[in-house]
Amino acid sequence: MLGEGLDAIRTQFQLPKAFPPAVEAEAAEAIRRPLDGHADRTALPFVTLDPADSRDLDQAFAIEAAGSDILLYYAIADVGWFVDDGGAMDAEAWLRGTSQYLPDGKVPLYPPILSEGAASLLPDGDRPAVVFAVRVDPAGEARLDGVERALIRSRAKLAYENVREDELPADFAELGRRIEAAERARGAARVEPPEQEVVRENGHYRLLFRPQSAAEQQNAALSLATNLAVAQALLQAKTGLFRTMAEPQDWAVRRLRHTARALDVAWPKSESLQALERRLYPAQPAEAALMLAIRRASQGAGYQPYRPDVRPWHAAVAATYAHATAPLRRLADRFVVEAALAVANGKPVPQAMQAAFEQLPDVMVKADQLSGQIGRAVVDLAEAVALQGHEGERFEAFVTDIDQRGARIQLCAPAVVARIKTDGLTPGQRLTVKLESADPATRSVRFSAMS
Repeated sequence: MLGEGLDAIRTQFQLPKAFPPAVEAEAAEAIRRPLDGHADRTALPFVTLDPADSRDLDQAFAIEAAGSDILLYYAIADVGWFVDDGGAMDAEAWLRGTSQYLPDGKVPLYPPILSEGAASLLPDGDRPAVVFAVRVDPAGEARLDGVERALIRSRAKLAYENVREDELPADFAELGRRIEAAERARGAARVEPPEQEVVRENGHYRLLFRPQSAAEQQNAALSLATNLAVAQALLQAKTGLFRTMAEPQDWAVRRLRHTARALDVAWPKSESLQALERRLYPAQPAEAALMLAIRRASQGAGYQPYRPDVRPWHAAVAATYAHATAPLRRLADRFVVEAALAVANGKPVPQAMQAAFEQLPDVMVKADQLSGQIGRAVVDLAEAVALQGHEGERFEAFVTDIDQRGARIQLCAPAVVARIKTDGLTPGQRLTVKLESADPATRSVRFSAMS
């Protein structure tokens, strides 16, 4: 039933089932292109760290000490080497914007022979990459030491689910600690709440809340440091495309304080929202609920090309920030990588790339919105499938927040989030609800509060 529902989601959102023949043909030709413009960096001990089943590997890293600094070599898949501006693959990527992910597969940005083959940083041979040398000082401040096209050789494909500390570079944890310390000093609040996810295990699907693992958070810190360093270099060169996010408005923060009080989460008046976020613990249900409420209260992220009179700002990282580290999955990153490569080597950024920066924000926002809609539809479907046949049963739940559409509740088990009529409910209130209906065809569930 879930498989049929996923097919219906693909149809509803008009997700393409394949690439046009011209795109496939161009990709097949591109992967035979000789790698004659890359330095040899195969001696560096690069590894990747991703979900176990991932094959579109954008990033690999190697780490070494440099006096009191740590030097991060962050290799990014060299998509620009394979994809020609104005070609068939480029045109199709502009239509798609991003890869779209569903539990039973994905709709990739580029053909799999490229995104899961020749351009992916898999440990089965030499791969072309754009290598960012990022110097991180003892305070966690990151800057670009250099950018080059290079051949690399990944030594291992490590997985979040089972990576061991002895498989990671010696300074991996220390680098993450430094970057986190710099975030605290900036007042950043890059804290990820547990995601409501549908996962496939042994041919079956399961709905759960998944907090990030420690390895996943540390790996994200490497990407963050690289993106911050790239953003600063582009800003100084007066060019680029930046990721932006505004602070939550005052009224939203006031409502969050009410939510925290209802959830019995201590939040002193003297403590900022960012400081609160950094100490919330996603394994605690009440604190996880507050983290989700904070995410919903924040204004959405967007993209902004360079403007001489505007400093681009991302509230969650409390800095100027760019996306450069996932070009296999995000269209914009390919252009940011190429711009950083030009700037770091004293070359002008081509006018065509400057023009792309003006067009990309609308394309990327539209793709991000589609991704959010697909993700919500998948979760709605999984909730309805998980609950079908349990109509009339009672479930323990608590109210996470209330808005003009009613009360949002989170079941203690399974991992279901739903809405019910407010009827005097308050955030943080625990209650028993009865399942009135669960319909996979409409991807809907309906609960009522027990008196």
